[in-house]
Amino acid sequence: MNDLAQLANLAEIISVIIVIGGLAFAVLQIRQYRQQRRELAAIELFRFFGSPHFTEAYQSILDLPDNLGAAELRQRFADRESSAMLIATTMENIGVMTYQRIVPYIVVNNLMGHSTVVLWHKLKHWTQDMRDKHGNPAAFEWFQWLAEMLERCDNPDEPPAFEAFQHWRPSSFTRKL
Repeated sequence: MNDLAQLANLAEIISVIIVIGGLAFAVLQIRQYRQQRRELAAIELFRFFGSPHFTEAYQSILDLPDNLGAAELRQRFADRESSAMLIATTMENIGVMTYQRIVPYIVVNNLMGHSTVVLWHKLKHWTQDMRDKHGNPAAFEWFQWLAEMLERCDNPDEPPAFEAFQHWRPSSFTRKL
């Protein structure tokens, strides 16, 4: 009988160890899933920025003067309003994904930090006009949030990547011929 009690105790100990191990494995899997999700979101971001539609819209907005309102944009640059809408909706989505931590802030900052701020300054008044026109003060709110966050956290004394990381080397360096 004593042997049976010891076996029962041993079985309970083993089952507790298995449950704890299972929980640890589940936590590890969840972390890996979240990391993988962030990486996939970042890859999609990279892909989108390389698309011809975005590149064309980006260039057409960069060429605009700062603080252009919607009426002036339509009057002077009628062909660029769809570019403004594409940029604003894209930045809106990126702002939400950054806030929700789907895409890490550091990735967004490194990929398009300064560009987002510049685009916001180009489209700030256009955005306000769109908010007024549609009676929606929250229109493109995440675009504004993202640009203001990137601008606030910008360090003007920080050198550009090509200078700051000029001595960087891959962790495993092998040459393939």
